[in-house]
Amino acid sequence: MSTGRPVLVLNGPNLGRLGRRQPEIYGTTTHAELAERCVAWGRDLGLEVEVRQTNHEGELLDWLNTAADEATPVVLNAGAWTHYSYALFDACAQLEAPLVEVHLSDPSKRPEEFRHTSVVTPHAAAVFAGHGVDGYRMALEAVAGGGSLTV
Repeated sequence: MSTGRPVLVLNGPNLGRLGRRQPEIYGTTTHAELAERCVAWGRDLGLEVEVRQTNHEGELLDWLNTAADEATPVVLNAGAWTHYSYALFDACAQLEAPLVEVHLSDPSKRPEEFRHTSVVTPHAAAVFAGHGVDGYRMALEAVAGGGSLTV
């Protein structure tokens, strides 16, 4: 039996290494800990959250296609694909339920110029960047509230 409205939290490449990968940028929370928090935050908001992570772009695209077919809201941290994947751009364009973009760091403040562009943002109802793992809580709150906010 469902506990609430389904929401997918999708994480792209290298996010499975959270807690070990550049903790000075991405923090010390592991992906498993992040997933547990997202599920708990979702439960408190009346959402049934499923967290997935992949290093394979085609798999992420398949998940987004299914979300489009099932009108499932998506919280998305596409990692490096955010900055160059036109396949990701097209997959996000077809979503009808809310899409909320999340980044642990703030890509616009990172020194690498390529990080300053997002192919996800044009399709996102809200963007939360630079809030660490708390950005995921904020994103789930935006989905639960149906609001449109860029932070």
